[in-house]
Amino acid sequence: MEKYVIIGGNRLSGTVRMSGGKNSVLTILPACLLSKGACIIHDVPRLSDVYVMKDVLKCLGAKVEFTDNTMIVDASNITMVELPDRLTRMMRASNLVMGPILARFHHIIMAYPGGCSIGSRPMDQHLRGLKILGAEIVEKYGYIEAKTNGLVGNEICLDFPSVGATENLVMAATLANGITTIRNTAREPEIVDLQIFLNAMGAKVKGAGTDVIKIVGVKELGAAEHTIIPDRIEASTFMVIGAITQGNIFIKNVIAEHVETVISKLREAGIEIKEYDNGIRVKCNKRPRSVDFKTMPFSGFPTDVQAQVMGLMTVSEGTSIVTETIFENRYKHVDEFRRMGADIRVEGRVAIIKGVKSLSGAYVESSDLRAGAALVVAGLAAEGATVVDNINLIDRGYEGFEQKLRRIGADILRVDGGKERH
Repeated sequence: MEKYVIIGGNRLSGTVRMSGGKNSVLTILPACLLSKGACIIHDVPRLSDVYVMKDVLKCLGAKVEFTDNTMIVDASNITMVELPDRLTRMMRASNLVMGPILARFHHIIMAYPGGCSIGSRPMDQHLRGLKILGAEIVEKYGYIEAKTNGLVGNEICLDFPSVGATENLVMAATLANGITTIRNTAREPEIVDLQIFLNAMGAKVKGAGTDVIKIVGVKELGAAEHTIIPDRIEASTFMVIGAITQGNIFIKNVIAEHVETVISKLREAGIEIKEYDNGIRVKCNKRPRSVDFKTMPFSGFPTDVQAQVMGLMTVSEGTSIVTETIFENRYKHVDEFRRMGADIRVEGRVAIIKGVKSLSGAYVESSDLRAGAALVVAGLAAEGATVVDNINLIDRGYEGFEQKLRRIGADILRVDGGKERH
């Protein structure tokens, strides 16, 4: 298994460009299944999850070309409506093919999806919404089978603003007969990006970014060309890296309003952040102050940045209180931070962090994608060498992570079986 070896203590500086958004592309690619033409998607990050989604599309019969960071998906001749469990169990986002396939072909069979073990992420809201649209659903032996004679627009109110359920139901409703109104929807920027893409294909979707989305069903969707929005979680991670290394980093290809809550907390911690039309500059020349924060659905503080900012709080001045409200099992990185000398106490969903002057390098292991990134963050500031194991999880969400870090002065190597890989 590959590892990162990091020598901490360098003050990082320079310019780094953010890739297209992981959470956006993993929704846009399934949406291509709704189209009878070839869709061209730009700024597609080369992530392990993207390659899994590529395999999912090809398994269903789509033609897929992936050159540089552009992917062309031609789903005009889909031949399969059943996904093998070897693919669905690899990634949570595999469930996002359900809405498009059911809407266009009226039948799908798939296993329950897998992904990072960060807590319960049930499919109940997806399935309840599809039933309201007229699907007949059978759950048996770990599989889901959905059938319909044609989806029909209806009123849906989500129990919780689930991102995945919002995306799946919006895609399904584009080809439903009549008008669908979905209330209490998630408001993430990735859903706005999905709406832009769907409408470019000929869909009639309004309201993304608010808690009510209305969709007027159409008979068919055609080809479209689209550029993925920048990855706001990657941008947030690099902002924390600039802060914890007391660096001076200019982050290109980022939309500031998508990371405004993270910017606000970092400024509260004493970090200097300047926003520009083409990016964000992060500067820090002193020990940060501790701040409290609570994860919330967008536009609140993102759960996907909780571990990284907690890493910053471990070396901040004072005591910080972190409350995780989204996933009940998202503190696995705490024990790894403790190996590095952090002072953290967890009580249920609350973590209390007393800042220490410095962390020390240690052998630590990624438990999930964002926890792994957080351990890299901590290792960049720690005294001595840090080894981060199980970094295949980090590859799921960060394109060329070590290359980008080396460009701004990090001392980091990827080690495979004892050999350096550059």
